[in-house]
Amino acid sequence: MRQGGNGFSAMRPPGHHAEPDRAMGFCLFSSAAIAARHAQNAHGAGRVAVLDFDVHHGNGTQAAFWDHKDLFYASSHQMPLYPGTGAADEGGAHNNIFNLPFAAGTGGADILAGWREHLLPAVAEARPDLIIISAGFDAHEDDPLGGLGMSTDDFAALTRDIAELAADCCGGRFISVLEGGYNLDALGASVLAHLSVLAEA
Repeated sequence: MRQGGNGFSAMRPPGHHAEPDRAMGFCLFSSAAIAARHAQNAHGAGRVAVLDFDVHHGNGTQAAFWDHKDLFYASSHQMPLYPGTGAADEGGAHNNIFNLPFAAGTGGADILAGWREHLLPAVAEARPDLIIISAGFDAHEDDPLGGLGMSTDDFAALTRDIAELAADCCGGRFISVLEGGYNLDALGASVLAHLSVLAEA
């Protein structure tokens, strides 16, 4: 992979709950996992990392990546919450899974601090050739299905942090796929903030 740049896929349905052998949680296919393998098989990517900030843990992506050392999955999510996976001790067969669960009501400042102090350094250590963002915006304070209390500005800041990591570790190569988000006003504003950062990266 030689080209840099980024992109965004506004796909529906979302994908990160779909496991290798079954659909689950509104998801038919694990789009981020499929994109990771496509990048490797068709474009020569080495290690691919998926970073997931949906309020729900991406059990499907984790299941698809668990046994594969050339794939790395990192997620922050609310816990306890559906689907009940994503404990911090779920590390993958090759230490290639990093889970950062948060309690309801945590708030954007602490979530951003957790990414900066723990999750992003773990991804940097994995040294991916490509980053795929599972961009779920249901951690927004106005979303009816979550309770993490993130703001639209928090999503912009988090996207900027990921873009900076991608610039440092993989030549600026990162793409983003839409996951959850169930308040249309909050979803629209958050996606716009996310895209604004991507356009500047």
